Amino acid sequence: MKNILVPIESHSSVDSVLQTALLLARRFDSYVEGMPLGPDLPDLVAFDMPVSWTITDQNTWKELADEAHAKFENFMTQHGLSPRGPDHRTPSFGWTGERSYGDSQIGSYARLFDCTVLGRPGAERGDPRMATAETVLFESGHPILLAPPIAPKIMGETIVIAWNQSVETARASAMAMPLLRRAAKVVVLTIDEFRSEGPSGEHYAEMLRQAGIPAEFVLRSARQRDSGEAILRGVEAVGGDLLVKGAYTQSRLRQMFFGGATSHIMSDATVPVLMTS
Repeated sequence: MKNILVPIESHSSVDSVLQTALLLARRFDSYVEGMPLGPDLPDLVAFDMPVSWTITDQNTWKELADEAHAKFENFMTQHGLSPRGPDHRTPSFGWTGERSYGDSQIGSYARLFDCTVLGRPGAERGDPRMATAETVLFESGHPILLAPPIAPKIMGETIVIAWNQSVETARASAMAMPLLRRAAKVVVLTIDEFRSEGPSGEHYAEMLRQAGIPAEFVLRSARQRDSGEAILRGVEAVGGDLLVKGAYTQSRLRQMFFGGATSHIMSDATVPVLMTS
């Protein structure tokens, strides 16, 4: 994961997004590129619009992009990263864009990067928007890394894979392989009541060990909880500092009406979450 994209806007989790990106960059000596994020105005609905984006004056939009640039650059400089240069052996940073970009533009630009770091979506005004996370998730072809509201201090030492035997989870685990290879411990977690047809978590843990990854299998019961809550309880129980999860292994429409693991985790996770569709 040598190239990381970090869309920046003034939401409640921006400091955690920057810290999460920094942890990932230091793990792989990565290049981190910031980009000013704004909404796709034609796609907005009132309840999903942060207060800061109700302003239509173009000069103000430019000012907000400049503020995002300054915040990003100050953070990276204060934490010892240098502007991108010819040396790719140390973490570095750069910036693109002089105006704010909408979700769809961020989603397509993210195709150039190994991972995009975003804030975990929230329901309050000023929280990161679900529309941004879903657009990048489905349009980039690469994983997203959701930063929790409180900035993590460590990430990637104990990784939990929420293994429900689905193709989406297999894809997420494959894309997380660079992280898995550097982890001190990998836990393949299966919730007994929520499985798809496919290879067992025990078998997958065995295959990871065959590849030299220190993996173990854990089977837990939901105990009348929903699947998302059961997964997060499982992560907490084993001391996980990063969760790997395939997104929307049920349909998005079904999750909209009945809930599901992806929706719950995207709303309630307290550790970073690596997701792919």
